[in-house]
Formats: sequence, C-alpha cells, structure tokens
Amino acid sequence: MAHMSPGEKPQPRGRYLLALSIAALGVVFGDIGTSPLYAVREAFSDLYGLAPTETNVLGILSLIFWSLIIVISLKYLTLVMRADNHGEGGIMALTALVMPSKLHRGHWRYFAVMLGIFGASLLYGDGMITPAISVLSAVEGLKVATPALAPYVIPATVGILLALFLLQSRGTQKVGGIFGPVTLVWFLTIATLGVTQIVKNPHVLVAFSPYYALQYFVHNGMGGFWVLGSVFLVVTGGEALYADMGHFGPLPIRLTWFFIVLPSLLLNYFGQGALILRDPSAVANPFYLMVPDWATYPLVALATAATIIASQAVISGSFSLTRQAMRLGFLPRMTIIQTSSHEIGQVYIPTINWILMIATIGLVLGFRSSSRLAAAYGVGVTTDMVFATLLFAVVAWSLWKWPRWVVLLMTAGLLTVDLGFWSATIIKVPEGGWFPLVIGAIMMLIMTTWHQGRTILSNVMKKDAFPIERFLETLADSKKAPQRVPGTAVYLTRNPDIVPPALLSNLRYNHAIHEDIVLVSVETEEIPRVVGSLRAEVRPLKDGFTQVVLHYGFMEHPNVPLALLDIPELGIDPDDTYFVLGREIVLAEGRLGMSRWREQLFAFMQRNALPATAFFNLPVNSTFEVGHLVRL
Repeated sequence: MAHMSPGEKPQPRGRYLLALSIAALGVVFGDIGTSPLYAVREAFSDLYGLAPTETNVLGILSLIFWSLIIVISLKYLTLVMRADNHGEGGIMALTALVMPSKLHRGHWRYFAVMLGIFGASLLYGDGMITPAISVLSAVEGLKVATPALAPYVIPATVGILLALFLLQSRGTQKVGGIFGPVTLVWFLTIATLGVTQIVKNPHVLVAFSPYYALQYFVHNGMGGFWVLGSVFLVVTGGEALYADMGHFGPLPIRLTWFFIVLPSLLLNYFGQGALILRDPSAVANPFYLMVPDWATYPLVALATAATIIASQAVISGSFSLTRQAMRLGFLPRMTIIQTSSHEIGQVYIPTINWILMIATIGLVLGFRSSSRLAAAYGVGVTTDMVFATLLFAVVAWSLWKWPRWVVLLMTAGLLTVDLGFWSATIIKVPEGGWFPLVIGAIMMLIMTTWHQGRTILSNVMKKDAFPIERFLETLADSKKAPQRVPGTAVYLTRNPDIVPPALLSNLRYNHAIHEDIVLVSVETEEIPRVVGSLRAEVRPLKDGFTQVVLHYGFMEHPNVPLALLDIPELGIDPDDTYFVLGREIVLAEGRLGMSRWREQLFAFMQRNALPATAFFNLPVNSTFEVGHLVRL
C-alpha cells in the first residue's frame, strides 16, 4: 500500500508552491470553474417547472453551497485524496490500490476492480460531453448580446472544438503557461460579477444556512427532488481534483480551492441568485444577464477561453486514463506521443483524440444547445462518484485497517449524498443521459474483453511452454550444438522463465542462435513509476544467456533499449544488438472462456494493437518479428 501521510514527503513552499497553485487553476479547476455558465439556469429550466420564488431561489443556493462543501471540500479534498498511489490519483490509480494482489478477500477483489473499471469507462463519456457543453454554453452568450447572432452559435462552437482537437498533437506545454493566469482572471471576474449583484440584495446570503435547503424540500416535495440533477452540475469536475493530484500534489490543490476557487464560485452563484430575486425573468440566462451590455462580448471571449481550458483538461485526462489502462493490461497498445520533455503527464494519443473529436462534434450537432446537453451530462459523473466512494471504503477498510464502524458511518454519509444526486440524474436517461452509460458500457466491454483475452492467451501459451533451465540443459547435452553467430539477440517475452516461441522458431528453421542472448520481460507494476535500482532485475544464466526483468509503473512509457544500456553487466553494443519479437496470430474458435463473438473482438484488437516495436521504443532497423498461430 503506497499511501503516504503528509509528513512522509516534503511539501512545496514559497514561490514554488505559488507557481504550482496557479498552474493547478488551469488544469484542475477548469471544468468545475465553468459550471456557473449553466448550472443555475438549468435548475430553473422548463424540465422541472420550478418557479423563481424566494423560497426556491434561496433553497437552490443553499443546496449548491452544501453540495460544494460536502462533495468537493469534504469527500474529495479531505478524504479521497488521502488514497494516493505513490502520489498519483484518479479512478485507475484507486483501482490499482484494490487489485487482487492488494486484497485478502476474493469476493471484494472482483467486485472492487469491476467498479473501478466501469468508473474509468464512464470518464470517456465525460471526456466527450464536457467540451461540447462547456464551449457551447460559452458561445451561447452571443445570443444574449445580439439575438441576430443565434444562427452562428453552432458553427462557431464546431469550429472552436475542431481547432482544439487538431491542436492536441502539439501538446499543452507551449500553451500551458497561460492556462493558470487565464483561469485566475476568469475566477476573479466571476467573483466580481457576483459581488456586484450581492451588494444590491445582500439578503441572499442567508442561503448559507441549511435551513433553506430543508425548507425547499418541504415546500416542493418530491417534485423539488429531481432538481438535484441540475444542482449536481456545480460539482462536475470534482473527479479531476483527484485525477490531477499526481501533477501538483494535494497541498496546491487544496490551497487553490479554499482560497480562490470556492469563494469565487460561491460569490457568482449567490450573485445569480440575487439577480433572479430582483428580476425573475433573468432565469433565462442569469450568468450573462449579470453583465453590463458593454462587457458581454469580452465576457463571451473570456468564457470561451475558460471552457477551452476546461475541455483541454478533460481531453488530457482521457489520454492519461488510456495510458494507465494500457499499463494495467485493460486496453491494447496504442501510439503514445510524449508532448513534453519535462512533464510525464503531457501525452497525446491520436486514436483517442479522433474518437473524442468525432463524438464531441456529433453531440453538438445532435443536441444543438447546452440545455439539451445538460440532460446527457451528470448521469455518468454521478455514477462514477458513487463508485469512487465505494472504492475508497474498500481501501480504508482493507488496506488502512480503519475501524469498521468508522468506514460504515463515513460510507453511509457520503453515499446518502451521492445516491441522492444519482437518483435525481437517472431521470435524464431518456433525454440523453443514456449516452455516457452506453459509452461506459462499450468501454467496459472492450477493457474486460482485452484483459480476459490476454489472460486466456497467456494460459494457452503456457501449455506449450519450454522452461529455460531445461532448454539450456538440452542445449548443452545436444550432440550437435547449434551454430552460434556473433552479436547479441534480445528476445522480448512475457515470462522470462520459459523459452520465447520466437527463439524456438529461429532455432528450428535456422539451426543457429546468437552468442549472447538476453531474455527480457517487461512488467507493469501497480504503482505510477519505478525508479533507480528497482528498474531492472538481472540473472546471468549459462551458455551466454541472461534473464532481465524490467519494471515500469503504469504512468511510464517503456524504453527497452535505453533500460538495457543502463545495465553495465550486459555490455550492450547498440550497433551489434538485434531485437526479436514474437507475434501471436489469434484464431477465435470459441473453445475457451469467452463467447465466440468476444473472442473475435479480442482477435480484432490483437491484430490492430500498436506493434511492440513502437510500444517498447525498439529500433526499427534492427528488430525482427516471428509470428505463430494461436487457436482460442
């Protein structure tokens, strides 16, 4: 268990802490910071028929306040962020903490891991909806400024999103420096807008009391409960606080939230409430109607910039999530491009980028308004938050050994809030909430099929395995020893204790092997990174054979040639070293484990996975592949 208490590692201080905090504004809080564009408006939409009376306005504001306090401040910042996996956060890191090797009770293992995988799958739907609703809600401010511009809202939104995805290959390193300052200007601006309205009606501040939330439910009954589906929009992005913890650490995120983000959000939400109390017709778009006419266009530009930043954070999160899933064996290999030489978290995955682009633009063209998109937004995120609570409870009980009564009490309290939001958002399924659930189900099917398929394939390969020790004995006892050719051959194998099929095939057909043979196995650990002497295990064998096991964290990109060069006892000469890979050609015949169609899906993914040459950074000109047929 890699949990570390704050005292076990140094905390950033001074200017470095300030720089990290400013940077965290742009990356961590972009999504939650743009919720004021649409959250209050959606609470009073025609979907619920909620009249903008004083009881309802104060009740909604009280619910917003306590949602931010309980879900973000208490659950994520105080509790869940304690569950760091060697400093990294996110649903996949939390899943890694509850992988089978971590737990002692079998029934918890499968259940907990499946929760984590489905929660991670749902985040892909979030990665598609967030850019669409965020950018569209910002550009819709043009209709407030001049109704004549309404026909240009959709084309402008599509153009902005298209440019955003086309620029992903450049990475965030070049523009990352302005993310934080722009977001800081955004938060200061929305805080100022809120203050200008609050001073005109300070009575709105009484909504800090939970009494008004209770009074709201008493007054509206079950009908008012469903509005929680829109109130939940104020905490979407909360999962990003946890997911981006590895980039900044918990301290900058917590400081930025309590001193900048939370006060700015509350001031703006309460400012919108004050405006609606004075002018009930402002519920049509309270955010932009707080603004003087002369400032509408500048605010639209600033809001668009803020939503682009929020979208960038979610897209980058999808890239990081994909890389972690690949490391943990739940997705096939894909092309990963490191876009920063300094920040390991800044990566670009073309396949994911194009899928997100097509889906996001399709959502804009299909729903055509942020209000309609809001119906699709929230279902996946609320489900993911429920899973995060359950996974955290498993970690607290099984790994940290917290008292059972503490875990039960904590879980019951958090689930009461989470399930309340989930129940209120589930009614959105017919209006669009089905979309993230479908995406999540598809991604979970892909992840579980790949993981199960690789397990079955590994078991099939083991049946024909030839132990390396017995092979060396056979080699030494052979009356006609094979010819040894000069140079070093590096064979990549999943299991260093068995002879790679590629080596057997080479020996069978060429009757020769190299003078020096290195059997390399790459293992992905359930920690983000592996450093120093823990990287490689080296075991010299006889007759020029050497076993090497390279260990990488699930956040790292393996570079096998570089790792081998760093092992002095191997004496690797790059100009006289050849890499040999085995490539399994899978035939799905419905004989094992999975259904026939899932085996066919696995075989398709196996054929289209990124070649190991690129995945392990092997030199193309000195790498050879040997294929062999495997029947499933």
